[in-house]
Amino acid sequence: MKHPIKQLFVLLLAFCLILSLAACAEKAAPARADSPAEPAHRDDGKTSADGKGDAETPDDGAKTEFYNADKAAPAAYDSEAGFVYRESPDGAAPTASGEGTVDTIERDQQLSAEPLKLTAAEWKDNENWPFFVNLVNTELISFPSFGLDPRNRVEVRVQSEDGTPLGNRAVVLTDGEGTTLWQARTDKHGVAYLFWMEGQTPDRVVCGNASAQVQTPEPPTDPQGKTQLRPSGTITLTVSAEAQTAPGLQIMFIVDTTGSMSDEIAYLQKDFAAIAERVGSEGVRYSVNFYRDEGDEYVTRTNGFSSDVAEIQAKINAEYADGGGDTPEAVAEILTECLKEQGEWEENTVKLAFLIFDAPPHEGKEAALQAAVSAAAEKGIRLIPVVASNAERETELFGRALAILTGGTYVFLTDDSGIGDSHLEPIVGNYEVELLQDLIVRVIDEYRA
Repeated sequence: MKHPIKQLFVLLLAFCLILSLAACAEKAAPARADSPAEPAHRDDGKTSADGKGDAETPDDGAKTEFYNADKAAPAAYDSEAGFVYRESPDGAAPTASGEGTVDTIERDQQLSAEPLKLTAAEWKDNENWPFFVNLVNTELISFPSFGLDPRNRVEVRVQSEDGTPLGNRAVVLTDGEGTTLWQARTDKHGVAYLFWMEGQTPDRVVCGNASAQVQTPEPPTDPQGKTQLRPSGTITLTVSAEAQTAPGLQIMFIVDTTGSMSDEIAYLQKDFAAIAERVGSEGVRYSVNFYRDEGDEYVTRTNGFSSDVAEIQAKINAEYADGGGDTPEAVAEILTECLKEQGEWEENTVKLAFLIFDAPPHEGKEAALQAAVSAAAEKGIRLIPVVASNAERETELFGRALAILTGGTYVFLTDDSGIGDSHLEPIVGNYEVELLQDLIVRVIDEYRA
């Protein structure tokens, strides 16, 4: 008979041998396909999506910063538009590793292949003149605005002998001594708006060999004795129809590129080519111009007209938001250069100038602004202010004065897109919200002959 203790020892030894063989077999087996790999870690402690540690995928809702190592300015990278330059608040050039801070936009906006879906609406005071008069008389809005006063107006319609509206006709408002008070050109509907300042007395409107007397009855007063604005009438002039060639189309963009304009610059970088494609190329030329303020990298940066869309796009893509800091910007300076001194505005063209901005001009520039806007009206340049986020009421009134005095239309961004900071609600009537690209193309189509 075997000894029981010796028998127990042999059984324990056999059990340990089995466990050892099993452990060796598991160690030699390949990993299971569904086994998650241990994520790799970057030196900065952040984990990449693929576990390699060479890229960062932020959590949902986080912001991502991208840099172009070849540029001194930081950039947000977009898969369709390339680098979209952003503001560096401290002015320091970022490193290739992405150190430093930038004025970033949300990750889904940076990486989306879709255009920035800014929303906007428009309001035409000239076509809603009784509404405008009521706003002035109730003091909900007031003028002059930086020297621009659109309150005193007469509407003129120019037509041929058979009643056909005549566009691009010069119309002049004079006083009793024949001194010119205002000049403008009719739009494709044969309509022009003429203005006079306080202290001036209009007498006649003249177009070619036709003229008519301007009736200016004594304005009414309110119960407190305050002078009230009166809705102006319409004067119709009939002139001989002269044969004209089909007009071309000149479209100018004037863009504030100070630090608060990142979203708007990114929008134009992404949407300009699409706008140009929708507008068409026959007889169309573009000009893009930029401005900041004194003490910045530049005050104004102007360019001539070109039909080369790629050339215009390159100029837009080279811009980024920087500078500024105080509220007023070099608006008077850029309008003087683009509207008064620009020599490439042609006689027989429809002329549109989009001013994309969010701040008013400096005080003390009233004379320069009056001269620039007067020159625009005389040449037939329709100013279309596009007021961006963070604008204040004085910017709205300034923009509306620009549009009224040149026969343009007032455009304002809205909060419907959810992009950028809050947008000022203007003091206007009912309006329709559209995508900004759709609105720009529609406005161009409405003005072109």
